[in-house]
Amino acid sequence: MTSEQLSDLYYNYKDKSLNGRYITNAHIVALLENLGSQFEVSTIGFSVENNPIYSIKLGKGKTKILLWSQMHGNESTTTKALFDLFNAFNNNAFSDILENCTLQIIPILNPDGAKRYTRLNANEVDLNRDAQNLTQPESRVLKSCFEDFKPDYCFNLHGQRTIFGAGNTGTSATLSFLSPSEDEARSVTTTRKVAMAIIASVNKALQKDLTNAIGRYDDDFNINCVGDTFQAKGVPTVLYEAGHYSNDYKREVTRLYMFKALYYGLKSISSQNMDSYIAYFDIPENQKNFFDVIIRNCKSKESDESFDTAIQFKEVLKDGDISFIPFVEKVGRLHSYFGHKEMDAKNGIVLNHENKNLEVGHEIVFAMLNNRKFLIKS
Repeated sequence: MTSEQLSDLYYNYKDKSLNGRYITNAHIVALLENLGSQFEVSTIGFSVENNPIYSIKLGKGKTKILLWSQMHGNESTTTKALFDLFNAFNNNAFSDILENCTLQIIPILNPDGAKRYTRLNANEVDLNRDAQNLTQPESRVLKSCFEDFKPDYCFNLHGQRTIFGAGNTGTSATLSFLSPSEDEARSVTTTRKVAMAIIASVNKALQKDLTNAIGRYDDDFNINCVGDTFQAKGVPTVLYEAGHYSNDYKREVTRLYMFKALYYGLKSISSQNMDSYIAYFDIPENQKNFFDVIIRNCKSKESDESFDTAIQFKEVLKDGDISFIPFVEKVGRLHSYFGHKEMDAKNGIVLNHENKNLEVGHEIVFAMLNNRKFLIKS
């Protein structure tokens, strides 16, 4: 299937009821109830605050793939893409995948965190650091699901911050992937090679859409992470990360590319047509080299020394929507960093809205450049 055909499918089957960054159980209950008869929907457990954790099973093939999203409650792009995928399946698209594979999907593993729009669960625990101790009910639900379903492959679906670039290309990492390590030495084991081959296939298929905009996530080993744990158990596990696309803070463009990435990953498993794992290492490593806004060549009232100002947006839940509040993140010469938006102060005096010098940690709704006001917005 061509990239253009996939785009057409996406726009035909995109779930229009899911939009923006704030996605909770309340947004998906009606959608789950209206899935077709080929979908087996169940409640497989409950969160700290007794909110249901849902599972969807579909397909009749012998190859089993387990997918879970919103382990971190504020990482919702992959959840939206999953429901777009469900709509495509519901309309008999990608039937070959369901002939060859059986999928079990947890759309929101951390419903309490999703409701609060936080990375952590209601006990303020990062579920992706709880794979060994299993202190949280959500962690135990995922472990039980893994043990009962006995998957042949796992897709661990996440979202990443706007700070990541695909290497030092000056291009944002719109999507990133990882084949997690199994040990401290980060050995390239047989299991890791399979996950790497899947990622290499996805990366190759997406290059037409996202040339130089796909990154490879850091593979430092941490057995407390779910991906590292499942990989170490001999199940090839692919980490998907939904990142930033230009001017797409609601992650609706990224959603399209995640939809495609999920299809390409499932298709490579279904057809057992994968690229060489070696191509995985051609994907540039993610670098923390982006800020949301950089104002170049600023001056203060007291000094003629020029500097740059980096601004990062803080995501704040308010009235059921996410606001992006700008804060000063870094002040100095920032030649090795990129801004999703950049402005040149041309050695003018730049102050905050109180006519004070810019300081790290301060909110900066708008700035003053030579006594003229300009807004800082996403």
